[in-house]
Amino acid sequence: MKKALDAIIILVGALLVAVGFNMFLIPHQLLSGGVSGFAMIIGYFTNWNIGLLYLIFNLPLMIWGMIVIGRRFIMISVASVILTSWLMQILPTSYVAQEPILGAVFGGVLIGIGSGITLRIGGSTGGFDIVGLILTRKFDFPLGTIISGMNGIVIVALGYFKNNWDLALFSMLAIYICGKVVDTVHIRHVKVTAFIVTKQKDELTHELLQLPRGVTLVKTEGAYTKQQHDMLMTVTTRYELAELKRIIKKIDPKAFVNIVETVGVVGEFRKLKS
Repeated sequence: MKKALDAIIILVGALLVAVGFNMFLIPHQLLSGGVSGFAMIIGYFTNWNIGLLYLIFNLPLMIWGMIVIGRRFIMISVASVILTSWLMQILPTSYVAQEPILGAVFGGVLIGIGSGITLRIGGSTGGFDIVGLILTRKFDFPLGTIISGMNGIVIVALGYFKNNWDLALFSMLAIYICGKVVDTVHIRHVKVTAFIVTKQKDELTHELLQLPRGVTLVKTEGAYTKQQHDMLMTVTTRYELAELKRIIKKIDPKAFVNIVETVGVVGEFRKLKS
């Protein structure tokens, strides 16, 4: 049942992204963020198929992810990218909103919802999310700054070569709205901290240590019950959050879990190699 629901969410997410591209952004020659933005700007200047470019540009990232990660995140991301590319071939590229600003707003909303629900089940819509998972496993990387910079370069290029800065500004609006919607549907910060009060300490610790993050054990006491408990603390990323929740639910469905956004980490973020 869970797998069927995940498959439906992947399909719906891909459909929303494809509709956002084909019916709101592309007709007005607006850009999305990340890899799709690169595919769009090349497609606008060459008339090449943007859906196919989207798949081609994501292909090396997916292969890289398969080699480095080889996990559920990548499999869902591969399915999402392939479905999105396929749906972009089927859906017409036509105006739904005549005004570019409406295309930017509603395109950003649809793409944000599609990306957000895919992230919630432990996958992504490809592109920089795959890069993000790989880099955050190895480095405490300022990913948001890098992505914003790359998006900025593409947007400036669009405005310059098209000699139409309105398109660039509308594209910035679409990317901003998309990001805000993803933040609302999924989670805003790249890093999060999970505090897990559990009665299955050993088994849960063993499973969590399979992830590339450290786990800290804290002895706690209930203020009301005066009972001793074990609390596990781990810092992870938004890309691994769904996997973390899945592990906790499998091992100890009755665990008390508090997940908070983490602004920054000082010290070793990755699990130390023995």
